[in-house]
Amino acid sequence: MCFHYALTKEKTEIEIQLGVNWDDEWVPVFHASGFTFLQMPVITQKQPDRVQLFNWGLIPHWVKTKADADKLRAQTLNARSETVFEKPSFRSYIPNNRCLVMADGFFEWMDLQKKKYPHFIQMKDRQLFCFAGIYASWVDKSTGELINSFSILTTDANPMMEKIHNLKKRMPVIVPPLLYKKWLSPDLKKEDIQSFFQPYPETDMQNHTISKRITSRTENSNAPETIEPFTYPELALLK
Repeated sequence: MCFHYALTKEKTEIEIQLGVNWDDEWVPVFHASGFTFLQMPVITQKQPDRVQLFNWGLIPHWVKTKADADKLRAQTLNARSETVFEKPSFRSYIPNNRCLVMADGFFEWMDLQKKKYPHFIQMKDRQLFCFAGIYASWVDKSTGELINSFSILTTDANPMMEKIHNLKKRMPVIVPPLLYKKWLSPDLKKEDIQSFFQPYPETDMQNHTISKRITSRTENSNAPETIEPFTYPELALLK
């Protein structure tokens, strides 16, 4: 699962690293919660040289009303890679509406004795990486508003993520940098697309526990302090 992630890099750094143009204003995000359905940057198959801001929570083109869209998007923040070619909400988009969703870390919770411990997961070099995503465009017929939206693909957890996300044992699909262009290539065969649905190597990743500020009702979680290391003594015996 992946309902929370971060993109703390500045706009210029992202443009240089990915070789793309970006017209929108951007303020680094230290905690993006999917359940706020905020706009986050993606790179789509249709415009692979440009960053665009799409709403997290995919709204299929066939949804009829805004009420239906609001209800459904809470269920489409993620798309299971195992069923993405079958589910009605996703199957129209996986063939040729794929995108890269930029991040430099994501959040997951470990369950231990009925308590949850938040972790921040990133690459060992702390650099930008991209989730595999799919996207859709939907028009609100009552207002004429066009809403572009996306979903993040998930797969089985690697050994590191199995220890963290220790109940459901899932993780986002992360696209290796050398394969960004291939993921965005048109007309990939089904088996070529499915070849991406592998757990990312844990040898390239690291994690640390963070405070419970991320779920605080009184403190702003979209702040640098959210991703700072925090120690829980009760977890020491698990190492």
